[in-house]
Amino acid sequence: MQQDTENRSKIIIRTSITGIVANVFLAAFKAVIGVLTHSIAIVLDAVNNISDAGSSLITIIGTKLAGRQPDKKHPFGYGRIEYLSAMVISVIVLYAGITSFVESVKKIFKPATPDYSVVSLIIVGVAVIVKIVLGRYAKSVGEKVNSDSLVNSGEDATLDSVISASTLVAAIIFMTTGLSLEAWLGAVISLVIIKSGFEMLKDTISQILGERSDPELAKSIKQTVTDIEGVQGAYDLVLNNYGPDAWNGSIHIEVPDTFSADRIDRLIREIQLAVYTAHRVVLTAVGVYSINTKDEESKAVEEKVREIVFAREHVLQMHGFYLTKEINTIRFDVVVSFDAPDRREVYKQIIADVKEAFPDHKLQIALDTDFSEE
Repeated sequence: MQQDTENRSKIIIRTSITGIVANVFLAAFKAVIGVLTHSIAIVLDAVNNISDAGSSLITIIGTKLAGRQPDKKHPFGYGRIEYLSAMVISVIVLYAGITSFVESVKKIFKPATPDYSVVSLIIVGVAVIVKIVLGRYAKSVGEKVNSDSLVNSGEDATLDSVISASTLVAAIIFMTTGLSLEAWLGAVISLVIIKSGFEMLKDTISQILGERSDPELAKSIKQTVTDIEGVQGAYDLVLNNYGPDAWNGSIHIEVPDTFSADRIDRLIREIQLAVYTAHRVVLTAVGVYSINTKDEESKAVEEKVREIVFAREHVLQMHGFYLTKEINTIRFDVVVSFDAPDRREVYKQIIADVKEAFPDHKLQIALDTDFSEE
């Protein structure tokens, strides 16, 4: 696992260094051309390249910090720093968009006549190609190693290629018709950048707040668990994300009520190993529900209760059912969908329905949540 993390960090850093070098060179060329041709669009494009280089630097710093080993203060590691670095990049993109919009509006009211040359246009054209290649490269690597910072940098580079291409089109229009659209084009491009920055920021904040676990990952983990001999069902999977590809979690399993403590202990250890091997998820806790196996009456009661529970709309699951005849107690968990107008009201109705059917029994019904609900 440690080796995989180190390889991932090296890939991210190498890709980011490539981005820094490319953007610094592009910024230098564009700045010179922008000043010589009095082109506000090209100058803003150069500034945008510098911000991209800064984004790549932040990605490197964030990756280095996120790779630190867990310690007493942060026992789950520093992986979430990568989300913070992605948020900083989003803010940089947003700031660059707002700044360029302000400058473009100023030029609308106080326009400067550009003075393009064929050489300058060729250099801008080359920059378009470089940014397209760089954007696709950064985004593909980011998706491969699950780095939001790289993905954001790649999307930003793709936007830059659109900006540079638009600048090139505006220059050609000016040279052929004498009509200067630079300032207006700069304003439109700035709005696109601002929109992109807001979207990046929104996605990153959502991850920091904590999103639901991937339904496909949750499904495959439950399948791995239920494939193990002795496990009758897997429920209540909770996954906590501590950075890209860093997952801890807990789960409940159903086992026959005849299993000894030793058998359950061995089963839990087998489950933890299987899940980590298959999914790289550390199960820090495995809870146990027992299943009635000693008499037919318990099964009949469960079937009746299940019929009552699922008669209510928005019920997704019922699990952990057990009838303790010695103390006349029925216990189980019920999962009510987030789509329900009032989940707690549905829960209260279920309690009332079961109580009406089994008035002599003590009920222990828990309202549960499916954290990977689609």
